[in-house]
Amino acid sequence: MTDPAQPPEPTASSASSDDAVRPIRILLTDDHALVRRGVRLILDREPDLQVVAEAGDGAEAIEAARGHDIDLAVMDIAMPRLTGLQATRELVALKPGLRVLMLTMHDNEQYLFQALKAGACGYVLKSVADRDLVAACRAAMRNEPFLYPGAVTALIRSYLERVRHGEENPDQLLTPREEEVLKLVAEGHSSKDIAEMLFISIKTVHRHRANLLHKLGLRDRLELTRYAIRAGLIEP
Repeated sequence: MTDPAQPPEPTASSASSDDAVRPIRILLTDDHALVRRGVRLILDREPDLQVVAEAGDGAEAIEAARGHDIDLAVMDIAMPRLTGLQATRELVALKPGLRVLMLTMHDNEQYLFQALKAGACGYVLKSVADRDLVAACRAAMRNEPFLYPGAVTALIRSYLERVRHGEENPDQLLTPREEEVLKLVAEGHSSKDIAEMLFISIKTVHRHRANLLHKLGLRDRLELTRYAIRAGLIEP
């Protein structure tokens, strides 16, 4: 006979219910601490969302992803060392099940294209983060894309225009290392600085730079910088 004073034993169904309400674990990456603080306030006030790690740039985000169990990365685009676009490519390769949302101030079709190509499943503007970010996080975890209003129209219009003029470039034109060198060249670093930052020889930096000019059909540092801006590697 069961003692009515004793609480019931937990059942398998109640245990699975506890698992079902586990919050979405989020990695938040932005190079401005004030922005991270504001975004964290938006996310942490939701019972199903929890920021478990923060990073100040793309390189820190990759290290944080290795050290934390995360479901979703919310990523700025323009950051020092490694951009959000570069970090996104590495994150989705490192953790194939990870969802990535770009959170940016740039209402820019080129950035939008690059983010989607990198593996992001959503693109949210910081100007309306208080309105859209929570919904975007939940959509990402349902494996649904989330784009800011007007982005779909811009995406289709821009793509059709590129196809019409034969300007749609093949994916992965540059290797990851060449892209790293391109970003640093465009930021104004010397070959010596780049060699030290990437732990390679100056001769190797010169070879990568020559390959970049040849692949992209460009002539000098100025044209490399303009290309890097169009590709979303650095801010205009």
